Amino acid sequence: MSMWNYDPDVMDALKGLIISLAASNGKYVDSCLTMLVSNFTPPSYFLDKLKEPHGLERKHQVLSRVHAALKSIFDLVPLAPMRLLPIVVQRMPTVHNKHERLKMIVVYMENTLKLESSAMGELVRSTLLMAVVDRLIDLDMEIGWDDILHDDFSKGIFEMELEDVEEAADDAEQVGDELPSGSLSRKSLSGNLIAELLDSLMVLTFEHLESCEGTGRLIEVFEILLQSFQITVLNAYKSKFAQFVMFYACALDPENCGLRFATMLADVFVSGLYPPLTRMSAVSYLASFLSRARFLSPCFIVSLLKRLVDWCLEYCNILGGDINPKAHRVFYSGCQAIMYVLCFRMRSIMDIPRLKSQLLLMPLETVLKHDLNPLKVCLPSVVSEFLQQSKAARLFTVSETFVFNDLLESELSRAFGGLERLDMFFPFDPCLLKKSDSFIRPNFVYWSMVKTAYHGDEEDNSDEDVDEDNGDHVMVDGMGRSPDEQDLDLDEFEYSLNKMSITPKNSFSCRLDGELRQPMKMPSRIRPSTSPESL
Repeated sequence: MSMWNYDPDVMDALKGLIISLAASNGKYVDSCLTMLVSNFTPPSYFLDKLKEPHGLERKHQVLSRVHAALKSIFDLVPLAPMRLLPIVVQRMPTVHNKHERLKMIVVYMENTLKLESSAMGELVRSTLLMAVVDRLIDLDMEIGWDDILHDDFSKGIFEMELEDVEEAADDAEQVGDELPSGSLSRKSLSGNLIAELLDSLMVLTFEHLESCEGTGRLIEVFEILLQSFQITVLNAYKSKFAQFVMFYACALDPENCGLRFATMLADVFVSGLYPPLTRMSAVSYLASFLSRARFLSPCFIVSLLKRLVDWCLEYCNILGGDINPKAHRVFYSGCQAIMYVLCFRMRSIMDIPRLKSQLLLMPLETVLKHDLNPLKVCLPSVVSEFLQQSKAARLFTVSETFVFNDLLESELSRAFGGLERLDMFFPFDPCLLKKSDSFIRPNFVYWSMVKTAYHGDEEDNSDEDVDEDNGDHVMVDGMGRSPDEQDLDLDEFEYSLNKMSITPKNSFSCRLDGELRQPMKMPSRIRPSTSPESL
């Protein structure tokens, strides 16, 4: 019997029957629990009514009785929570491209998270949260890049200028044209039912994390999510959206969750206990997180940069050798991570005298000028932006000329990135899920907000004009100021995500001992090749 079909009086009678039946005989416990879990979701005909006041009232009537019945059974049958767990996980609705089915998944996940936050959730919390993350990953994997991109890029590498593409999309709508080849936009996901479902589930999870933070349970929940991240998300093939659950949890408690997450990623990278792909994935997450998380202090970012540089130096001293992208792929991923973070953070670090001294004392030049030659192996777009900022900041100089046949990639970067193209993996690029992005946006650093080392030197780049600062505050607009000190209108960034672009040309020359060319734009989001070897 479905409680959704009856009036409150019948619901109460059915609830009392189920509780009594479960308590009277152990052999009926599983059947009673299954019946209650089946009421997590309404009958198909009722789904559209959930938007109406009457439907919402019925939803509250049913679900309040379902969870009250579960609590009563748990009080009477101590082992009931452990018997409930497999029932909840196994009955989780499967994903189908049917609108009504997707709505059921949202309602079911809402009840799963409500169960996790209840007193009875203590015994099943870990498994329930991991099941939620698994479902997010499953949905994430259902969304292929073909669902996001318009056509193929000319060489199989996707160039995405989100800010420009959004404007182009608006213009295209007005004149009836199509978006350019290889472009990326939220509009690309419009009408994608799986993406809409994932967006709704992400919002449910974000709101659940906010509730956990309000009740003082966030750190406990975060540790479970961190464990799940290491098992599933970290090793998933280029997760596109699910990782933002970790990002938002860190934003809610930067001092605990944010530092814990970044430190874990660094631990995985420097440890020799993990496979190379896991370590490369970890340092990609770390670089993207340190670059994009608005709530991290420059001081903490510098401390992790030093850890990465020290590991790379030790690698050079112990192994050394000549350029070999495949053999030294972990090393090159570490070097690229360092350069990528400094593309975002160099100016803000150099503006704080104490942190500038620490950065200048790092053996960064020794690592990057080593015979392994990471400047020639790492992604050209990252290297060129890093070199231009380095010269402007006088971090170090390079006498030779680097010529890249393609600004997006090179044969060497493809080699160290492997079939997985981890050389092009920036997991915390701007989130394309519209509702989820509204949670992420206030805590996110967009490239258009970054003040680079080669801009504004004449205005405020001298040490005499910089107040002494310890760098312990959070990052905003690429500088070291707190959000409260910023007169920043976030709405002006609405759909203007990350104005970072690379324009492919036949060749590119970056000479640091000669004339400095116009600054390159950083890649907003670069994704793997669709060539057969990449797939």
